[in-house]
Parts: sequence; structure tokens; C-alpha cells
Amino acid sequence: MNATRYASVLGLGFGDCGKGLFVDALARRWQAHTIVRFNGGAQAGHTVVTPDAHHTFSQFGAATFVPGVQTLLLDPVIVHPTALLVEAHVLAAAGVSDALSRLQIDGQCRITTPFHQAAGRLRELLRGSAAHGTCGVGVGETVRHALEHSDQVLRYANLTHTSAALEKLQSIRQTLLAEFEPLCSPEHVEELLVLQSERIATEWLNTARALARQCPPASAEAIHSRLTQAGTVLFEGAQGVLLDEWRGFHPHTTWSSISTAAVEQVLKRFGIPTQVEHYGVLRTYLTRHGAGPLPTEDASLDALLPEPHNTAHGWQGRFRRGHPDAVLLRYALESIGSLSGLLVSHQDVFARGVNLQWCHAYQTDAGPLSRLPIAAKPDLEHQQRLTALLLKATPVFDPSPISSAAAFLDHLASVTSLPVKMTSYGN
Repeated sequence: MNATRYASVLGLGFGDCGKGLFVDALARRWQAHTIVRFNGGAQAGHTVVTPDAHHTFSQFGAATFVPGVQTLLLDPVIVHPTALLVEAHVLAAAGVSDALSRLQIDGQCRITTPFHQAAGRLRELLRGSAAHGTCGVGVGETVRHALEHSDQVLRYANLTHTSAALEKLQSIRQTLLAEFEPLCSPEHVEELLVLQSERIATEWLNTARALARQCPPASAEAIHSRLTQAGTVLFEGAQGVLLDEWRGFHPHTTWSSISTAAVEQVLKRFGIPTQVEHYGVLRTYLTRHGAGPLPTEDASLDALLPEPHNTAHGWQGRFRRGHPDAVLLRYALESIGSLSGLLVSHQDVFARGVNLQWCHAYQTDAGPLSRLPIAAKPDLEHQQRLTALLLKATPVFDPSPISSAAAFLDHLASVTSLPVKMTSYGN
């Protein structure tokens, strides 16, 4: 009997580490039949560039350029139906005309609505200079609202029942309007108008139902059949563990878990207790968007390391670059769970003549620090203390710069004995 191979690709940084290109490469190498998105939502941006096409995958699996590969969106991933339709249209223009026919969506997935999106943006605007960092697509607000108002949760399966879905949509809108209307000023009017509009719910639902007709909610039996099909199933993580809701540096995090346990929990839900190969992805240097700690940040790297697929525009904020950081890498490895190996991207930086500095420790108010303490259980106060520590930490660099890919891998070996299974050059 042919067995099913399960593997995952998980980010070890703040995102933008190269997960998309490795998912595409591994799917081709292992002839994967299914890519599973199991966390995050439409705020993901996994770029794949082939000789024939380029796309930044948001909700479709990053191996969708490979003919026949299916995408499976499983709870707790957050689905943005209208954005999915837009992405399918963009993929069709790039030569992938059958993306929707290769998509299955778990009926239990929570749905991002225009009201969640507007509320998330308003919440960030109202924070002013204390912004947490947001992609502006409503993923975090969808999770927050579901936790606070469980009776108003809109799931993908609900889209097949028009009247019940519309009732939930109007409840979501009215609840969020009551919260935000007293707080808003004239400069917030664009987002507030969304919450004030009664017609948007009907218009949006008509479009979202078009997706549900093309991709009916997948049953648990259909999902189990897909997951147990002989061949390779590849789990594609969104964001990176340094943004994890419980292990990231609060409040500059995502409302999503990025860990080996999160992958295995999804399989367990469908009665598949099996061994998974987990692979951690990192760049040769650190990056992050917008607000939050980045101890090794160096603005001089901006001109040396151009980023064709990441900009400073939009809600995410400025794209920032920093030198490799052994302290954060050690923390990421200890937080994410047991890995089978590493995938290292952007090794071409050294061919450009860029020298990177290796941060092996921090100087803090309490003295030198080479390892961050990990909370025994989820503790946001602990994570916020780490944030405060990192914002004041001064990196301590090795005296000699890193000037080659081989030297980088040597430094990497000083932090972990995990094998490097694959490397990449370029974006």
C-alpha cells in the first residue's frame, strides 16, 4: 500500500523568509498532490517567480503553478472569499485558469468580512503612534470578534444559507459600529462608512456566495480522503514564528499559531495521527514589516538589499532589514517545535558583495544576553516583557563579517545541528 508523506514549511523569522519558493520547489521535487494552508489568512504573501510567471500567493497554495496540485484551506485558517476570487482572476491572467477547480475549503473556516476589515483598520488608526502593525485585511479582527461574539461567527459553510448568513453579517456590522462610531473622528470616515452601510452586507454576500457555488464547502470525509491520498501533502505555514500569537513579541504579532503542533493538531482533527517532517525557513538576514522589535536593524542594508516584492506602501508599513541574529534564531528554534531540517533563502546576497554581521548576543540593562527565556505556557505579559527587552537591546556582533554563503552556514551550525536541506539564491 502506498503511503502518504506529510511535511511542513514553517517560517523562523518575522515572515518574508522565502516559504513560497520552497513550497513550489519541494512540491516539484516530491511530486506533492496537495498544499494545505492551516493558519493565518489573506494577509499571507508568498512569492514565487518561475521562468514563465510570477505571483505572490495569498490564499492559494504556493505550488499552484505546478499543474494538478490542489490547495486545501483548513480551519483555523481565515478565508477572505472576495479576495480569493480576485486572486483566482490574477492567477488566470498569469496562465493558471483552473485555480478554483483545484481548491477545497473546509466549511469550518471562519470568514473575513468587509466589516472585520474596516474595524481592524480603525483599531490600528486609533492606536496612533502605538500601532501594533497590521496588514489591513481583517484577519486579526475576525479572530478577535469570534472570541468575543461566538454567536456571530460566520463560517464558510454558512455562505450556502443566504438568510442566516445575512443575519450574521448584519449582527457583525452592528456590533462593530456600536463599538467604533463613538471613537471615530472625521479622518476615520472612510472605514466608518463601511460599518454604517446596510447594503454592503447584501452586495458582499452575493459575491461570496459565487465562490461557495464554485467551491462548495468540503465535507470532513472529502478532506480526510484528500489528506490520506498516496503521495505528498505539504503544509504551508503563513507568517513566521516570531510573529506567533503566543510566542511572538506582543503586541506586534499575528492572531495565528505558527508551530509544528499547529500542523499536527489539524491532522489529528481528521483522525490522522502520523509523523510529519517539519522544515524551518530562514533568510540569510532578518526582515520585518512595520512596527515591532528588530534588534539588528541596519538602515544601510536597505540600499544594498533591494526588495522587488516588498514595499513600504500599504498598511504593513516600512520593510525593514537587519543582520542575522543568533539570539532570535535560537528562540525561534526553541519555540516552533522539533524540526527535521532547515531551508535557507537569499544566499545570493554575498555574491553582490554584501557583508553581514553575525549577532551572537545582546547587551541589555541586565547585562549580556544570548538566550531569550521561554514561558512554560502561553503568557502575553511575559511576551510583552520580551518586547520591551528587545526594543532596548544592543546587538553584540562577531568581530569578523560574514562574506560568503559557506561562512553563513558555518555560523548557523554554531546555533543548531539541524541539517540544511535546501538553499536558494535570489527572490
